[in-house]
Amino acid sequence: MSLAVTGATGLVGRFFVEEARASGEPVSVLTRTPPPHGFFPGPVAHIPYALGDRPELTGIDCLIHCAFAHVPGRYRGGEGDDPEGFMRANLTGSVALFEAARAAGVARVLFLSTRAVYGAYPPGTDLSEDMDPRPDTLYGEVKARAEDALFALAAPGFAPVSLRATGIYGPPGPGQRHKWADLFDAFRRGDPIVPRRGTELHGADLAAAARLIRTAPASAVAGRAINLSDILLDRHDLLAMLAAAEGLDHPLPPASDAPVSAMQTDRAHALGWRPGGTGLLRTTLPALR
Repeated sequence: MSLAVTGATGLVGRFFVEEARASGEPVSVLTRTPPPHGFFPGPVAHIPYALGDRPELTGIDCLIHCAFAHVPGRYRGGEGDDPEGFMRANLTGSVALFEAARAAGVARVLFLSTRAVYGAYPPGTDLSEDMDPRPDTLYGEVKARAEDALFALAAPGFAPVSLRATGIYGPPGPGQRHKWADLFDAFRRGDPIVPRRGTELHGADLAAAARLIRTAPASAVAGRAINLSDILLDRHDLLAMLAAAEGLDHPLPPASDAPVSAMQTDRAHALGWRPGGTGLLRTTLPALR
């Protein structure tokens, strides 16, 4: 099986590439410029790509679409002062890619979506894949509309799937910073930390889920959204782990009492998916430090 990944040098896309490489699978990365030498642990092919292009994908069995244009460091609010350009780049660009994939005979397309498609449900709601999207941000709206466009292309031999993932954590690629790097630095300085908690998922678990989805019978996954989430993590607990590891005695932020909507992951579990939970977070912490 051959894999192509857009946005492959981003924090999230990199996990799909590395999982495939570890499995001995040929991988093509679709990015504007070739990845720096040594960025991935093994060789990858490069296909020049920017959102809006219709790349040549003949011979690719599966495409994972992660590329997303946004203000650096922001997804929600990532449109900055150009919502029309944000919509055009990400929605129109994604649709062009989906159409190119189907025309090239790509058998399966996985689209990296987000829990933000559920945005307007009250905090504390259990979110299932059967619930209608109710985005309350432009980011969530773009992802939901791209899902619809992808599912509308479903046909015999073309199985589209949406990965509705929660926040992804994990070690960064060479020269990159992980998602909590600024938080860790602020805590080390003794800065006050705003309480917060949210759902998290290790990038390796995301890639493992994608592997199961890619190899499942098309009838089990085609035209479906699949929720992917693991732990409910409070900054108090995360920073307590960091403080214990580094011998820090700075005050911890209070635990948050804000209700959080958790995503039900029944469809992924039915495929045999079992994420690593808090144990995986603990074993990952040294790499994040």
